[in-house]
Amino acid sequence: MKNKICPVLSPPQAVPSDYLGGVLGGAPGKLCWQGAPHRAHNSLCGHSSPPPSGRGILVASNKKQKVRTIIRALKKLIPNPEMELRYKNNWELLVAVILSAQCTDKQVNKVTKELFKKYRTLDDYVCAKPTVFEKDIYSTGFYRNKTKHILAAARMVKEKFGERIPRTMGEILMLPGVSRKTANVVLGNAYGVVEGIAVDTHVVRLARRFGLTKHTDPKKIECDLMEIIPKSEWFHFTYLVIGYGRGYCPAHAKICPLDHLML
Repeated sequence: MKNKICPVLSPPQAVPSDYLGGVLGGAPGKLCWQGAPHRAHNSLCGHSSPPPSGRGILVASNKKQKVRTIIRALKKLIPNPEMELRYKNNWELLVAVILSAQCTDKQVNKVTKELFKKYRTLDDYVCAKPTVFEKDIYSTGFYRNKTKHILAAARMVKEKFGERIPRTMGEILMLPGVSRKTANVVLGNAYGVVEGIAVDTHVVRLARRFGLTKHTDPKKIECDLMEIIPKSEWFHFTYLVIGYGRGYCPAHAKICPLDHLML
């Protein structure tokens, strides 16, 4: 039977009983770690055995102590870290995060202020014309790819996930346009589910500046950070670093307030 709203779709599937929140809302509760965080970590980072002994353990221990000092210092500078993207429900959160790729949060908020008035329901996205949607998000950059990903994600959320944003890393990564960074941001803010650390351009730059990683690949940086940052700080660490990067240590700065903490 064809969907009444948009003929190309089949009827939405039933919603699994363990889904909390979803497209029409779902305020995050206490932060939790989905399933077994150690297994999720090992799956991402390829660790199947305990860390090396001797000097390797000493270096890791020193980094863990240093990162705690860095986090304490960041909290003094940014006492209330939070995401700047504005949204009213979990689907709008996903759209905003996808649009934020290679675009400032300020510009995304400017675009979504009108976008979310025009597209009020998931079906509005499902039935949207790509050429029209491209014009609506044009100023965020990479508008063709973002349009393709957002509209395809809308169809998948409707058809495969019962109109609910997935709440596990494995499922949310199935959505078009969703990277680990996007997944971490959405899961943490939508459901309080923390399976990793969102690594954006600020985190890449400042994790290297602090000496917490030597890598440039976001996945490898995430692995390095997950090894040394307490799990209770994974979610907030991203926003602490973003706040520090924006307010105290921009990319062009030669000297920053916390440079004395660099490893």
